[in-house]
Order: sequence, then structure tokens, then C-alpha cells
Amino acid sequence: MLVTNLPFENLPQIKLSDKVYSVLRLMYQYQVQELAVTEGDEFIGIIKEETLLNTDESLAIKEIQHYLLKVSVNTGDHLLKAVSLAVASHLSILPVVDNTGKLTGTIETSHLLQDIADFLQINEPGALVVLEVDPQQYSFSEICRLVESNDAQITQLNTSRDPETGKMLITLKINKLEISDIVATFQRYEYHVKHYFGEELYTNELKSNYENLMSYLNV
Repeated sequence: MLVTNLPFENLPQIKLSDKVYSVLRLMYQYQVQELAVTEGDEFIGIIKEETLLNTDESLAIKEIQHYLLKVSVNTGDHLLKAVSLAVASHLSILPVVDNTGKLTGTIETSHLLQDIADFLQINEPGALVVLEVDPQQYSFSEICRLVESNDAQITQLNTSRDPETGKMLITLKINKLEISDIVATFQRYEYHVKHYFGEELYTNELKSNYENLMSYLNV
């Protein structure tokens, strides 16, 4: 998913000639902690509310231009880069520019959570399996083959590194809910299934509760 496909917010653009007090008023009105500063259509930077609160309100933004943050994302960048920049810079908004440096829109970073959810297809039905493997033993083709051998498909695959063990954690989103057969296949091929979340968890829990109840009634 590219940045250009994300929904943009209708936020005001600040001019270098604007006064601090008027910018603070706009931030309060739109409930944001930053706003983009432009000169013509060109993106100049981001001014933060905390900077303005410690500045003489009668000053123009041009007089404190050295405080502007030069952080933006390009229309052709990926969603994940936008998320990375927003998190690293602790921003509530993220300006979007084109290849010429022209400001084309603004993203509210709080909405990126929904964009990430859509990108990862979190709302789509399916189960999750987390495998823990040594990095040198990771084989994408084999993992796909084992899942597909159970008449299922991987719809998402993400990898991360366990900071304590150094092992690779592979999170699989699978397009079916009942995955006991897939878990058993991974275990048969000596994969360490660290976690799994699917329908069989609830089925097993109901079965256990039923057996406990029957045991209690027979006492």
C-alpha cells in the first residue's frame, strides 16, 4: 500500500508570516500537536506545539524557522515507511510531498493503525501460527509447502528476531481457523510452534470445560 492511496486530512497549512498565537489557535481548533509549514506550495517543515508554547506569541514563524522539523513522506513511499517515520519522530501528523517537494496532503498518524490493520488483513478470518527457528534453518518454500499440504494458504508472513535467544520468529496468517492439522505437521517436521491462535483453541477449551463439568456431576 502506497502513501498516495492513504486518506489525507484537511488540515490548514502554516505560512512563514503567520504569528505564533494564530498557529496555536489552529492547533487547538484541529486538535493536533503539529502543523505543516509551507512557502507557496513547497513544504518547509513541521512546527510543534511544544515549541510554540515556549515562544513569544507575537513572533512570526519565520523568526523561529530554525525549530522546524524537516520530516515528510513521499507520495510514492510505502505505508510502512510512513509508520516508521511517524514513530521515530513522535509526530501526530505526517506531511506528504511529491517528487518536487510540493505538499500534497497530511496524514494523521493516529489513523495509521487502521491502515496497518487493513494492510495486514487483520479483520479477515484466519488463524495465526508463530514459529521459532534458527535463522540459518529458515526456509520460506518449505513453510509454504507444509501449510499448503493441509489445503491452506499463507495470507501474511512476518519475521522478527527474539532479542534474548537470537532466533527468528515467523508469524503466519493462515486462511483457515481450524489449524490443528497444520500445527501437527510443523511439529512432525521438528518446527518449534511457539504460539498458535485458531478455532481449535476454543474447541479444546470447551471440551475441557465439558469434561470437567461431567466429572463434577459424577462425583
